[in-house]
Amino acid sequence: MRGIHSAIKDIVLELRFKTPAQWTEAVMDDFDTFLIDHAAAEKKASGMAMSMLSHYPDKERLVKAMIDLSIEEMTHFRKVVKLLYQRGLTPGADTKDPYVNEFRKSFRKGSDVYLLDRLLVGGIVEARGCERFGLVAEALPVGKMKDFYQEITQSEAKHHTLFVDLAGDYFAEDVIQARLSELLDIEAEIVAALPISAALH
Repeated sequence: MRGIHSAIKDIVLELRFKTPAQWTEAVMDDFDTFLIDHAAAEKKASGMAMSMLSHYPDKERLVKAMIDLSIEEMTHFRKVVKLLYQRGLTPGADTKDPYVNEFRKSFRKGSDVYLLDRLLVGGIVEARGCERFGLVAEALPVGKMKDFYQEITQSEAKHHTLFVDLAGDYFAEDVIQARLSELLDIEAEIVAALPISAALH
């Protein structure tokens, strides 16, 4: 089942709630707060990848992919922290992410379906990050910060397809497509209900 059909990957790109312009405006109005939240998100993403490889040590391709992902996300964290220090800021304390916590409630019980849900939710979360980092990159003036967020956006685009591709190693295409569609609907409802703030989620 490795190398799933590209049509499934394309579904991930079709997020069913478009981030409103008010979100981008909130970020631009309080960019320091957004940077602090961005750093926290990168650190959590690295931790999530480590959790995945620890939970599934028997799945060689998944373990290798999560090792690479955890390192890349931590590299992003280091870069954002550098930006924080350049602006006289410091990383914030760890806080719960209401978006991710709510989305995790969608995980089903049972080893197989839990793995599928974890992979697909991971992919959708990365797709949302890709969308929002792209909005930030578009809104920023020409310069190093804009270049940085363009780079981050491209990275997130690869990440979300990685998770869906990994699902193709363990599940049939029709099973992935059906569950992915359900989770995209769930994610859209969660994002639509979130308050507008200078945070990634």
